[in-house]
Amino acid sequence: MARSLAAAVSVAELVRRFGGEVSGAADRGIRGLATLHSAGPSDLSFLSAAKYRAEAAVTRAGAVVVAAAQADVLPPGCVRIVVGDPYAHFAAIARWFAEQVSPAVAPAGVHASACVAPGASLGDGVRIAAHCVIDDGARIGDGAVLGAGCVIGPGAVIGAGTVLAPNVTVYHDCSVGARGIVHAGTVIGADGFGFAREQGRWAKIPQLGAVRIGDDVEIGANCTIDRGALDDTVIGDGCKIDNLVQIAHNVRIGEHTALAGCVGVAGSAVIGRRCMIGGSAGILGHLEICDDVVISAMSLVTRSITTPGFYSGVYPLMPNADWERSAAVVRQLPALRRRIRQLDGSATGRGRDSPTED
Repeated sequence: MARSLAAAVSVAELVRRFGGEVSGAADRGIRGLATLHSAGPSDLSFLSAAKYRAEAAVTRAGAVVVAAAQADVLPPGCVRIVVGDPYAHFAAIARWFAEQVSPAVAPAGVHASACVAPGASLGDGVRIAAHCVIDDGARIGDGAVLGAGCVIGPGAVIGAGTVLAPNVTVYHDCSVGARGIVHAGTVIGADGFGFAREQGRWAKIPQLGAVRIGDDVEIGANCTIDRGALDDTVIGDGCKIDNLVQIAHNVRIGEHTALAGCVGVAGSAVIGRRCMIGGSAGILGHLEICDDVVISAMSLVTRSITTPGFYSGVYPLMPNADWERSAAVVRQLPALRRRIRQLDGSATGRGRDSPTED
């Protein structure tokens, strides 16, 4: 169950902080955030998609963030906070709520069990939890937080205000920018998958590059971002990477691109800015994807994409609208096959029960 505020905040105060127009009782007290389905009289919810109109019509929420075009669907007595973009507006309120209800953080300092090399540099106000290891030449920026068991290799850099959850490993010479979030178990800078065939055996190719991660990047749990073979692997500012994502060596990802869970990006692929890659999609190596491309879940990208748009499929990848038409044809193939066989039977004088080959 989501945490609640110790003391209610009025709808009027939320509007003062975040904007919008109130329709209804502006003094309504709000203590929590909830979905339309589960919200109660002291909860705030939101309506942004038409498919949730039925839930909105019977919600018990005390107040709902909603666009003007959908405000009338809410039940009488429900306070409306009318805004242009309910989803983004609710997200801003949720961030503020999270700050209010988050558990108290430990004071700045280094836990007694942490191992910090003499040559490491720690900024002001850092928090280093139990059993962290920070190697020679590593630099930890002001206000950064390292959860229990993090390992920061020689020469690695963690930017100011960045938070590493427990058991994050950042290998030597790799860098994470400012204000980032890296969730538990992620490994940044492991060797890329580089091997050469040599007389029937695999010979390792040294991975001499690093990983450069920009500012305001969030990386999910148990991701792996490999270091480059010669040049660096680069993740641009503002990227958002979900759990269990594999990014291979020398990949370059442009600013504000988002990758959903279980995406795999093979070596030396280049992904543009503001792209969205759906869950479990695969991108083959050495391909280029231009800016503003959307790849649907489970798709396999086997060729470069040079035109912005929405792409889907495996056989092969194509613009989403074309893929939907093709998929519709595929679903009709059994029926089409039967009709062709019937027409062929009529043309040759064979009846429906005549023997035919499949």
